[in-house]
Amino acid sequence: MAKRRRRKKKEDPVAALIMLVMVGAFFSTFSSTQSFAAAGLAAGLVFAAGVGIIIFIGMLKSERLKRSGIAEVDKMDGRKFEHYLGHMFRAQGYHTEVTQAAGDYGVDLLLTKQGRKIAVQAKRYTGNVGLEAVQQVQAGKAHYGASEAWVITNSNYTDQAYTLAKSNGVRLIARNELIEMMLKMNTPQKQTSPQQEATTKSSAPLQKKDDLCVDCGSIMIKRKSSKGMVTVCSNYPICKNIRAI
Repeated sequence: MAKRRRRKKKEDPVAALIMLVMVGAFFSTFSSTQSFAAAGLAAGLVFAAGVGIIIFIGMLKSERLKRSGIAEVDKMDGRKFEHYLGHMFRAQGYHTEVTQAAGDYGVDLLLTKQGRKIAVQAKRYTGNVGLEAVQQVQAGKAHYGASEAWVITNSNYTDQAYTLAKSNGVRLIARNELIEMMLKMNTPQKQTSPQQEATTKSSAPLQKKDDLCVDCGSIMIKRKSSKGMVTVCSNYPICKNIRAI
């Protein structure tokens, strides 16, 4: 078996930017003051501000993860994860069917919506999901007569899995995309009262009887004429109802 390559860890752009600004602050201050103490102080202030920014961003990310409920997903067993995904996609308007636990032919969940049938393999993992999941769901897609094949995990995928999925048209949903889906499901929708709905539907203001033409029932419109202000039927000249105000 070929040795799996680990996906390179992405550098934090915020930390890199802070380091760059810190170095710039040090040299620019030293250039203008010729003082190592002043330059060190400037770099220290930038560093302190940068640490504060990183902590704040970390707090925002942590709060976002709490709202998504991903920590609870990480504690689920495989079967519970499958049922959870069924609930999540049902909330998005899909008809969902969780397949049997054994002999599922590589498909844990079947989704149908607007003529689409999607075969899904669910992987509640702690490590990266390998290419076997892609192979299995692709085979299961044909078995169940599905038009699409997805793999969904709370983790990530190996390079080989991404490569095979791309060549076979299999959609891989990793942790970050799953969190986005969960946040969408967990965000409460604005509830509108029947009175508000009625107001929204009725965009045109109600007309008083005095505002309507007595001859044809159309709206009377105010106009300025040589004789002063008058109301004219909006159906003019078919209806020639004109009244002085």
